[in-house]
Amino acid sequence: MIMGVFRFSRKQLCIPYAMFLICFVVLPLAVIVYYAFTDGTGSFTLANLLSFFTNGNTIGTLCYSIVVALAVTAVCLVIAYPTAYVLARSGLKRGPVLLMLFILPMWINFTLRITALKEVLTLIEGNLSLHPFLNTVIAMTYDFLPFMILPLYTTLLQLDVSLLEAAQDLGAGPAAAFFRVTLPLSMPGIVSGVTMTFLPAMTNYVILDMIYNSTYIMGSLIGSYFNIYDWNNGSMISLILFAGICVVSIFTGKVDQSELDNRGAIL
Repeated sequence: MIMGVFRFSRKQLCIPYAMFLICFVVLPLAVIVYYAFTDGTGSFTLANLLSFFTNGNTIGTLCYSIVVALAVTAVCLVIAYPTAYVLARSGLKRGPVLLMLFILPMWINFTLRITALKEVLTLIEGNLSLHPFLNTVIAMTYDFLPFMILPLYTTLLQLDVSLLEAAQDLGAGPAAAFFRVTLPLSMPGIVSGVTMTFLPAMTNYVILDMIYNSTYIMGSLIGSYFNIYDWNNGSMISLILFAGICVVSIFTGKVDQSELDNRGAIL
C-alpha cells in the first residue's frame, strides 16, 4: 500500500531535475546572454562581441591560454598514458591501490595542495630560475593529472585482451599491436582525459594567483572585467568560451561515437 501511495511516473521524477537545471543552468546562462548583448544602459549592442575580436589584448590572452592548455594537456597525456597502461595491463594485484595513490591528492583541500606546490617551486627557484610559463605548466599538470589518468585507466582496463592475442597471432609485434589495436581502442579515454584537462586549463586562474605567477589567461581576463563591474564584456567573453566548449564537446562526442562504431566493426 505504501508503494502505491508513493508511486510516481517518469515525468514526475524528472521535475526536480528540471527545476535544478532551470534555476542553476538556464537562468544564469540567460543572465550572461543578457549582459553580453547589452551596454551599460541596458540597450542591445554588438559592441562587446566586436571588441573581443578587435582587442589585441583579448586575442593575445586567448592565444596564450590555448598554448598553456595545449602544453598542460600534452604533459599530462605523456605522463598519464604509460602510468594508466602499467596499472591496467600489467596484472598487478595492487593496481587499484596504486591508482588510489594518484587519485588521493584530489581528496586534499585544493588550497593546501597548491600552497605545498608553491613551497616546492620556491625551493627549486632558489637554485634555478623557472620561467612563469614553466611554473604554470607544472602547477596545472600537478592539479589536472588525476583527471587524465582515471579515464585512461578505466578504458585500458576494459580492453579485450583477446584482440591483442589475435593481433600477435597474425604476426604483429608488440609495437604494431600497441599502435594498431591498443592505442585506437583507448581513444575514448584519451578524448575524455584531454577534454577534462584542456578546457579547465584555459580558465583556471586561481592556481596562477596562488603561486604568485604573472601569467594572464582567459580566466584572469574574465575576472578582471567582473572586478571592475564591467559585466557586459566579461559576460561576452564567458559566452564565447562557453560556445567553444560546446563545439569541443560536440567534436569529442563524434570521436567517441566513431571509435565505438570502429570497435563494433572489429568485434
